[in-house]
Amino acid sequence: MKPSHTPGSGLLRTLTMLLQEEIPAAVKLRHELHALPELGGEEHGTIELVADRLPVRGKSFAGTGLAARVGPAETNAVWVRAELDGLEVEERTEVPYAATSGLMHACGHDVHLAALVALVRAANRLQDDLPAPLVAIFQPSEERHPSGARVLVSDPSMTKGVKAAVAAHVHPDLLWGTIGVEPGAVNASCDAAHILIKGTAGHSAYPHRAADPVLALAHVIVGLHGIAGRRVDPIHPATLTVGCIRAGATENVIPEIAEARATFRSFDETDQKILRAAVRQMVAHVSAAHGCTATTVFTKSEPPLVNDENLAQTAQALAPHADFLVAPPWRSCGGDDFAHYGSICPSLMVFVGLQGAPNFRPAALHQPDFLPPDHAVAAVAKALALAYVAGSLG
Repeated sequence: MKPSHTPGSGLLRTLTMLLQEEIPAAVKLRHELHALPELGGEEHGTIELVADRLPVRGKSFAGTGLAARVGPAETNAVWVRAELDGLEVEERTEVPYAATSGLMHACGHDVHLAALVALVRAANRLQDDLPAPLVAIFQPSEERHPSGARVLVSDPSMTKGVKAAVAAHVHPDLLWGTIGVEPGAVNASCDAAHILIKGTAGHSAYPHRAADPVLALAHVIVGLHGIAGRRVDPIHPATLTVGCIRAGATENVIPEIAEARATFRSFDETDQKILRAAVRQMVAHVSAAHGCTATTVFTKSEPPLVNDENLAQTAQALAPHADFLVAPPWRSCGGDDFAHYGSICPSLMVFVGLQGAPNFRPAALHQPDFLPPDHAVAAVAKALALAYVAGSLG
C-alpha cells in the first residue's frame, strides 16, 4: 500500500501521469539516438536530436553539453543528468534501429537521454507549480576523458544555486520493477594505469643477448592481478584488471617495448592510494628483475560515487508512489563520473532494474548485445521524476 502522507508523493504522481503522454515520442527518440551513437566530446548529432525535442532552449557547456531549465526562476535548482556519449563497441543486437558505425549505446545512455527529455516536457507543463527548478543536464563524455562531469562542476558560472544533483542508470543485475537507491558509496573510485616496459631488442634465437620486455610484462600482469587480494583489507571491495597489452610486430623478434593498460577500483580513497603504490612497486621491481626498466603513468578517473543519505532515504520512501520496489542493498565496482557532482551538492544515483523486463535478453553493460527494452524508457523517466522530487525536498 502506498502511504498517502509521504512528502512529495502528490507531485510525483502528477509527474508520472504527465509522463505517460510523453513516452511514445520518447521511445521514438530513443530509437533515433540508439542508431546514432557518438563518442565523448563528439556528440554533435546527439545533442541536436535532444535539443530539437526540448520545449525550452538550453545553455551550452563543455563543448557538446546542454543545460535546459524549467520551473520557477528564483529558487535553487535540482540538476537531473543524462549522458550523451556512446562506446567503441560493434553492435550485435540486430534490431532495426541498431547502429552500424562501429560505435554503440551499450550502456543505456540512449534510454537515459530519451527519458530525461520526456521528464523535461512533462515538468514544463507545471512551470511555477514545481517546488524547485528542474535543470536537465545533457552531459558529454561520461565514458571518455576529459570527463564532462568534471568540466561542468569546475565551472562557477554553471554551478551557482544548485540544490541537488540526481541521475538514473539502467542495470541488468537488478530485478525489473525495482530500483537500487542505497545511501553511501554505490560505485567505486576508478584509476587507470599505463605501463611501459623497456628492454633490449633481439633475435628470438639468441634470447640471452636481449632483455625481454614481453616476459617481464607477463610476470607483471600475473603479479598485478594478485594485488587487490593481498594489499587491500579483504572486507573492502577492490578490483584490478589489465585490459590491454601491446608488444612487438612479429613472432621471431624480441621487441624493445611492451606496454599494458590497467584499471583499479575501490570504494575508499585510502585503498586507491595503496593500490596505486603497489602497482608502481610491482611494475618497477619485476621489470628490474628481468633486466628492464619501466614507467607507470596514472590517470585519475572518478572518485567513489556516494549517495547522500537524506536523498536516498527520501527516494526510498517515494518509491511506492512511482510503482517501484526498493531492491535489496546493492553496490557495484562500476565507475561513473556522476560522482563528481557530489563535490558541489548532495547527489543521488538511482539504479533501475532490467532483469526480467519484457523483451530483455540478459546481457552485461558494455557488451555488444546489451539492449534495454523500450519499456525501460518509461521506467527510467519515472525514476528520474522520483529522484527530482527527492532532490526538491532536500
